[in-house]
Amino acid sequence: MNMLTGVRCCVLLAAIIGIFASCNDSTNANKSTATGWNYNDKKLGGFSVPKPKDVKTAPGLLFVEGGTFTMGVAQEDVMAEFNNTQKRITVSSFFIDKTEVANVHYREYLYWLENTFSDEQYKNVLDGALPDTLVWRSELAYNEPYVEYYFRHPSYNYYPVVGVSWKQATDYCIWRTDRVNQLELIKKGYLNANAVKTEMNGGGQENFNTKSYLMGEYQAQPGKLATSKSNLKDAQGRPRTTVRFEDGILFGEYRLPTEAEWEYAAYGYVMENPQKKASDKTRGEELVANKQIYAWKNDGFDNLRSTRVGAYQGAFLANFKRSSGDNMGVAGGLNDNAAIPSHVTSFLPNAFGIYNMSGNVSEWVADVYRPLTGLESDDLNPFRGNVFKTIDKSGGEGNMRDSLGRIKMKLENDSILQNRRNYQKAYALNYLDGDSLSGANYGYGITTLISDKSRVIKGGSWNDRPYWLSPGTRRFLEEDQSSSTIGFRCAMTHTGASEGTKAKIKTGNSFPERKPRR
Repeated sequence: MNMLTGVRCCVLLAAIIGIFASCNDSTNANKSTATGWNYNDKKLGGFSVPKPKDVKTAPGLLFVEGGTFTMGVAQEDVMAEFNNTQKRITVSSFFIDKTEVANVHYREYLYWLENTFSDEQYKNVLDGALPDTLVWRSELAYNEPYVEYYFRHPSYNYYPVVGVSWKQATDYCIWRTDRVNQLELIKKGYLNANAVKTEMNGGGQENFNTKSYLMGEYQAQPGKLATSKSNLKDAQGRPRTTVRFEDGILFGEYRLPTEAEWEYAAYGYVMENPQKKASDKTRGEELVANKQIYAWKNDGFDNLRSTRVGAYQGAFLANFKRSSGDNMGVAGGLNDNAAIPSHVTSFLPNAFGIYNMSGNVSEWVADVYRPLTGLESDDLNPFRGNVFKTIDKSGGEGNMRDSLGRIKMKLENDSILQNRRNYQKAYALNYLDGDSLSGANYGYGITTLISDKSRVIKGGSWNDRPYWLSPGTRRFLEEDQSSSTIGFRCAMTHTGASEGTKAKIKTGNSFPERKPRR
């Protein structure tokens, strides 16, 4: 090899290395690309910037990669309500519970309330959280055993909780957020575990709330790591005793899923393997074109029974009412083996691994019900139910919590929104359908049963016919009412790149950098 050839090889090798290097994230995680100042450097102010990390999946949740789908009716509208017209939308990635919230989970919540708010002044807190077990009663049926046993007997521990209103389900989500984040801080050493004993000994207002903690309204007992070897520092290089949300340690909020999220998750539209050839029956975009009827992928044709040849052929895939008087089949050959709600992990999970999105119990979602929301809503993350709020600071610093220890919130003042272009009213429940702009009027109890308290329920239940098991169907109930056929599951917003929770720091498509021409 002559010298000229050697030089060419070195230049080529350097170019190849440069191309591969440019494919990686060129951002220096320890230095500002805007000012050049070092991050996490106590000599230069110690501005703390944690490295981007994988998004952790909170307890009980599954990751659902977002995408596009046609929301709305999937079969003939036999009810002729025209309340679920089809619309192509996109849903951002999110997390959702693998199963419905079970009796034992809700009893855990009540146990915490009983101990934390044991003082007589909080009696209404516990009473307001209790599920209504009387939903099982009927004038012409003997359901008293369910009234007495369904919620509390160990045999029903992992059966979905029912008799819970939309408001109660929402409060449960807040409680679950706080308990998960409190445990995370204890495990990481930033919170003292002794605080739990104090809290559950009638702590009342002095209980851990995520928002109160982040705002400094809840005076936490620091853990060992927060006072000695913490990686979190202040501007002088001293260990910080409290965690900020920017540190990436705390989880987001548990909440009820939106109707769009719930319906998207129910169908489980997942491209099984994008590398397969067409001859391998790749479903791909056909998932959207050939709309499913129920929560399971088409396996030859849509049906409520397993069509695969084998031991499960003919087995019912969901808990529903087959016909009048047939809730579970004939003894010795039960079709769904469940006269009432069944175990939360029974029946076939869908392509995302989520159980009972069709059947078992119908489920609350976050949305306020309007028949024509699908026509009016945005096509990215559609949702009706926004009430834009701000922190109530009227009590001054140190007095911004309510009697339950949560930060007090109030409606944004419309007078300060008049110059905004994206919204002008803080109360948006009836926007374009029930407000003064729309001219529509819902006379609740006079001309209709629809009000601003009407919340959407989805999924069909153990006592419903197959039509209601289709994820596109929708019904409603007032947010302070409950039923023996309605339960719920929680969701959580996913942050960062849409494709997943592992090693996906960037969003969008990445290409090698190109050097500018000289």
